[in-house]
Amino acid sequence: MTIRLLLSSLFLLAATAARGDDDLDFFEQRIRPILVEKCQSCHGPEKQKGGLRLDSKEAWRRGGGRGPAVVPKDVEQSPLIAAVRRDDDLAMPPSETAKLNDREVADLVEWVRRGAPDPREGVAQIGGMTRDEASRLWSLRPVARPVVPARQSLTGNAIDAFLDARIGSSGLTVAPRADKRTLIRRVTFDLTGLPPTLDEVKIFEADESPGAFAKVVDRLLASPHYGERWGRRWLDVVRYADTAGENSDRPLPHAWKYRNWVIAAFNADLPYDEFVRLQIAGDLMTAGRSPTETADRIVATGFLAIARRFGHDIDKDVHLTREDVIDTTGKAFLGLTIACARCHDHKFDPITADDYYALYGILAGTRLPFPGCEPTPAPRDLVPLATGGMAFAVAEGTPGDVPMHMRGDPEKPGVKVPRRWLEVLGGQPVPPGGGSGRLALAGWLTAPENPLAARVMVNRIWLGHFGRGIVATPSDFGSRGRPPTNPELLDWLASEFIASGWSVKAMHRLIVSSDAYQRSCETSVDADPENARVARFERRRLSAEELRDALLVAADRLDRTPGGPHPFPPESTWHFSQHDPFAATYPNDRRAVYQMTLRNRRDPFASLFDGADPNSSTPVRDESTVPTQALFFLNSPLVHECSERIAGRLGADRSEDQRIERLYEILLQRSPSMEERERGRKFVADYAGAVSDAEKPTAPWSALARVLIGGNEFLYVE
Repeated sequence: MTIRLLLSSLFLLAATAARGDDDLDFFEQRIRPILVEKCQSCHGPEKQKGGLRLDSKEAWRRGGGRGPAVVPKDVEQSPLIAAVRRDDDLAMPPSETAKLNDREVADLVEWVRRGAPDPREGVAQIGGMTRDEASRLWSLRPVARPVVPARQSLTGNAIDAFLDARIGSSGLTVAPRADKRTLIRRVTFDLTGLPPTLDEVKIFEADESPGAFAKVVDRLLASPHYGERWGRRWLDVVRYADTAGENSDRPLPHAWKYRNWVIAAFNADLPYDEFVRLQIAGDLMTAGRSPTETADRIVATGFLAIARRFGHDIDKDVHLTREDVIDTTGKAFLGLTIACARCHDHKFDPITADDYYALYGILAGTRLPFPGCEPTPAPRDLVPLATGGMAFAVAEGTPGDVPMHMRGDPEKPGVKVPRRWLEVLGGQPVPPGGGSGRLALAGWLTAPENPLAARVMVNRIWLGHFGRGIVATPSDFGSRGRPPTNPELLDWLASEFIASGWSVKAMHRLIVSSDAYQRSCETSVDADPENARVARFERRRLSAEELRDALLVAADRLDRTPGGPHPFPPESTWHFSQHDPFAATYPNDRRAVYQMTLRNRRDPFASLFDGADPNSSTPVRDESTVPTQALFFLNSPLVHECSERIAGRLGADRSEDQRIERLYEILLQRSPSMEERERGRKFVADYAGAVSDAEKPTAPWSALARVLIGGNEFLYVE
């Protein structure tokens, strides 16, 4: 009896194994060709219509907007079968000419009846990557603190040790140290966006103490102009504007409070992790705070509120505004292009459509302020502040999960997606009682196990000083972005940033105190043309804001007081439409960061000199050189007004040489050379011979000022 049972068991095992082999043969011979030839062009690595992939077992198990594509052994409950039978509203393939023949349909039905055997178990996919590929992506590895290489220079700065190790192996010659005037001009523009004064240059040049440069840096970081400079850089990234962006581009009278909050946060050296959290959920982090602190934390959520509005009736296109928030959040804080997964899994990075709608659900439970639009003019849902002048900020709405939008269309809802964090970063769900989930999201963004937050920000700071990030694509740390040129240095900086308590000012001090930052721009031709190894300092043109502000400084016109609200007309008078959108300008002499910014009509000056586009996140500004820029210095009313003011500052009672001296001091913070004096005298004499007697006292000097303003030494930082 025992032998019979044993033989029976062996026969059963053999039969089961044979049947298993037969099932897998059936898949390989009959099913895989159908999936590859008929399905994967729309549901594979390159495209995922409806968020569905069919190139792995895990993918069809997870499914798309309608849930799992196949229910093993249940033909009638398998959406894939309904689609290929064309008895579903999503008949697949959609083209009649490409539809499956009867045998192919029958094979798929038989496959499901057999339990949908699929040997493609080994490829665990998240979006455009396998799990293994995602775990090996440099940006998603945990931040490590590399050992500092043996120093090849006398500096004690670890930055130089990491850079010198790469420079030494490349055979490059390191540029010599910049002279003191170049160095103070460089760091003053970098930290404040303004030129140094002549007295500041002279004091630094005369100070021979070892800590002379450190004293300059500390003074600049303590200046209120520091926050204006670095706040502007952040406003680029978060696409700040003072108008809504829908087709009538309505004003946002309270947006300026968020702008000023950003500037104040940089000046106060608010820890970066707190800076991030407050912009996501500041209104939910007010327990035990004073009325003023509470108001500031509510205003911080202006990051979410200033998202662009779209179309004619913005309520109907609110899904696009939420996409804008998801896109900007991903790029600004994580260096990931999350919004690419709105219609289907990300083609290249480990981000799924489920990830997108998990975050979308958090935003759907958040009440965005309504700025008004042509069909519904009255604004609503602004947040009152205990301090008294409303905030364009967000508040909690009705929490809940939302359905996936099939192909990104909110009119075609799929299955609901639970609110949670990105799967590749842990996938933690919104906790019970967690409201919209914004507070949880704020924590996930800066959690110790998130390797992206610190890397992305230190790279932005490095970019602000060197003109190029260690990662040259500062808002794309995914597979299509550029890998770091010095990954060990990037990780060391990120770990140092966290160890410093996320202090942005400490990171500035560290970077500008390095030998690398203090090098000159001297270079040999063809040697590391992209300067990826930082063997020299990279010359850069002044930004649009720096150029404008430097002109006003030279003309003694700059109003250094902080900006406040813009003089928009009363809301009761607004009748803006798509045919007559808001298009006012309110020029003044405050710093450029305080000027009113339109979304749908860019300022001509900012556009000419590559200012940020307020419609989308701007991680790096272009630096174009076009003929119209040269014409600007010849014809611009601003340049003419400033040059006339500069001419008036030279002193009519001074000698010609003294006036030339003073002109160079005002514009370039130095004395002219003998050759420059001679050229200046000749220019003034020639110009005076070509103008009327009435114009002679100032016109030649105004013209000479314009020559210097249009020169490289004024326009570029060495």
